[in-house]
Amino acid sequence: MRDYFRRFVHSEVTSSIVLLICTVTALVWANSPWAGSYQHMLHIKAGISWGGWSFSLSLHHWVNDGLMVVFFFVVGLEIKRELLVGRLSSLDRAILPVTAALGGMIVPALLYYGINHGGPAAGGWGIPMATDIAFAIGLLAVFGKRVPIGLKVFLMALAIADDLGAVLVIALFYTEKINLTALMAAAVLLVVLAGMIKARVNRVGPLAAVIVAFWAAVLVSGVHATIAGILVALLVPVKASMEPDTFIDALRTSLDELTAHGDLTRASMIEKRSQLGAIDRVWNAGARMYPSGLALEQYLHPVQAFFVLPLFALFNAGVVLRGDPVRVLMSAEALGVIVGLVLGKQLGVVGFTWIAVKSGRAHLPEGVTFGQVWGVAALAGIGFTMSLFVSDLAFEAPGLLAGAKLGILVASLLSGIFGAILLFRVLPRAESG
Repeated sequence: MRDYFRRFVHSEVTSSIVLLICTVTALVWANSPWAGSYQHMLHIKAGISWGGWSFSLSLHHWVNDGLMVVFFFVVGLEIKRELLVGRLSSLDRAILPVTAALGGMIVPALLYYGINHGGPAAGGWGIPMATDIAFAIGLLAVFGKRVPIGLKVFLMALAIADDLGAVLVIALFYTEKINLTALMAAAVLLVVLAGMIKARVNRVGPLAAVIVAFWAAVLVSGVHATIAGILVALLVPVKASMEPDTFIDALRTSLDELTAHGDLTRASMIEKRSQLGAIDRVWNAGARMYPSGLALEQYLHPVQAFFVLPLFALFNAGVVLRGDPVRVLMSAEALGVIVGLVLGKQLGVVGFTWIAVKSGRAHLPEGVTFGQVWGVAALAGIGFTMSLFVSDLAFEAPGLLAGAKLGILVASLLSGIFGAILLFRVLPRAESG
């Protein structure tokens, strides 16, 4: 798990750079002389047709409703792993990051709503609730060995609990009118998929067909299609399907068979069916011992980090800065997002963490101070990916959407800068030599 954690952090640092490049590209492109081509790209239709039937979406919708399912699927795998065997698997371990995450969602939402109460942008209260784990972890990793391992774990657990909260908010409050027939069809398909996974159906074709049909049913039902990714992820096992003792016995038996009829060589394993059969049994035992949830998480994490999220940034961060950008930033929706992410995250995370610790229900990780928690709370104000996603669900009016997105970009930048400065001051100095 330590090696996995190290690889995860490394990929988050690299992917955050790619994400930043795509964000800047979208901003520059949307406000350049070639802005028309950017808007044209967003609205290009793509789909399939069969006889008189056709299904098509704009590229913007394919990215947000299709590719982002992969992102939410990986998020779902991370959430399930943490809930069952990770940092959120027990009350003692989960209470501090979950409490901090609650504060980091409730306070920003209240501040946003207080600014926009009664106005046309009041429905965007969910926008400043989210934390972008890629940028937050990426910035924290810049400080290298100066960062206590407990602080890294706290931020990751906080961000994952935050993701779980954001998913629930999307499902409960940003869902369109429900199509009950499609929702029932989705429920049936989910039960079928659960049965196939329980029966250990490993053929990709049938599994993919049911998953695609389930996604389509969720899309038509009015529940946002990305919730399909979360629900499918929750069905994937994150523990081995074979008991360790059984696995060891299978290995010993197979190793005895490999050496029972002479030495094992590259040629003998082909010539002797007993050796080839033993190797096959070792392969199958290893596959059953390696949790499919962890395997999918590791395989898909680079896909969502280096392909899905950069495309999402390219298609969603192109805010058109027409007229007076300062006026747009002073709009209620932009101010609500900025105050919520920059101030609300810090107040919520630090305040709720302090309450949890002072109540005696939780303790700060070893080597972690409240000053460091404050720095991490500032980094949690980098909303970006999930905040942009929620803004598209909350607003249809172009003016409100532009104000919210500009607020997200400015707030994320301010949070990142302030968090980095604060951590630079409060983290222990690196040892020389």
